[in-house]
Parts: sequence; C-alpha cells; structure tokens
Amino acid sequence: MKNKSTLFLVQAALIGAIYVVLTLVFAPFSYGEVQVRISEALTILPYFTPAAIPGLFVGCIIANILGGCIPVDIIFGSIATLLGAVFTYKLRNSSRFLAPLPPIISNTVIVPFVLHYGYGINLPIPLMMLTVGAGEIVSCGIFGLILHSALSKFRGSIFSGSKTAAR
Repeated sequence: MKNKSTLFLVQAALIGAIYVVLTLVFAPFSYGEVQVRISEALTILPYFTPAAIPGLFVGCIIANILGGCIPVDIIFGSIATLLGAVFTYKLRNSSRFLAPLPPIISNTVIVPFVLHYGYGINLPIPLMMLTVGAGEIVSCGIFGLILHSALSKFRGSIFSGSKTAAR
C-alpha cells in the first residue's frame, strides 16, 4: 500500500511540475482573454490516473501565482482546472473523445467571468467565452487528444507502476 501512495504522490508532483513549466514557458499564450494554455493538454491525464487531479490543481495554482495572477484568478481559474480534471476522471471508462470536454466546458464558463470581473476586461462575456473556449479546444481537444494517443500505448505500464514502466 505504501508503494501505491508513493507512486500517486510522485505522479501528482510530476504532473503539477510539468503543468507549471509548460504554462510559464508558453506564458505569452497562457494568460489573458485570448489564451491557448498548452499545459491544459495535461487535463487529459485523469483519464489515465487519478493522481493527475491534485497534480493539475496544484500545478495550476502555482502557475497562476508565478504568472502574476490576481487572487480571484488563482482561486477560480484553478477551480476550473480542478473541475475539468475531476470530470475527465469520471469519464475514464467512456470514449476518449469525451475526455477533453470537462476542462473545455469548465474553463469556457468560469474564466471569462474572472477576466471580466477580476481584471476588468471590458469585452462581452459571451465573446470571451468564445475566445477562451477556442483556446481550450486547441489545448485540450487537439493537443490533449494527441497526448492521449501517445500515452495509450503505455496505459498499463506508466500509470500502474509496473516494472515494465522503467524499461
């Protein structure tokens, strides 16, 4: 049992760290009313492991803090990623094409309100829903499904902790 909890913790930490690095490396595209947060492709990972849920949530919090976001964005932007991760995990036994929908929907609904009321961006919320939603479709729907295809080959080894994962 201790081995599984260690594996869970390591997976969550690695996923969170990768999320932070991708967000900050691609910072010009990661923040604002028109954003394609490349790190959101990782929201496909709860389809493979529940460790991705806390990893993505904490990674998003850290990326938002280091990115200079305001407290309301740190909280609600991270909650949007958390909701997306939880519901992606719940869809793990369904079609892989459904897996990107929860983060796309949660960010499309929540982030425009943060931009409008938190940052005072004076654009109509429905317009920002379109721009944020389009960015989420690119990052989660396209990049996330590419990542899913690549990881599907290793589903039984990388995320289960079997010895074949180390080979």
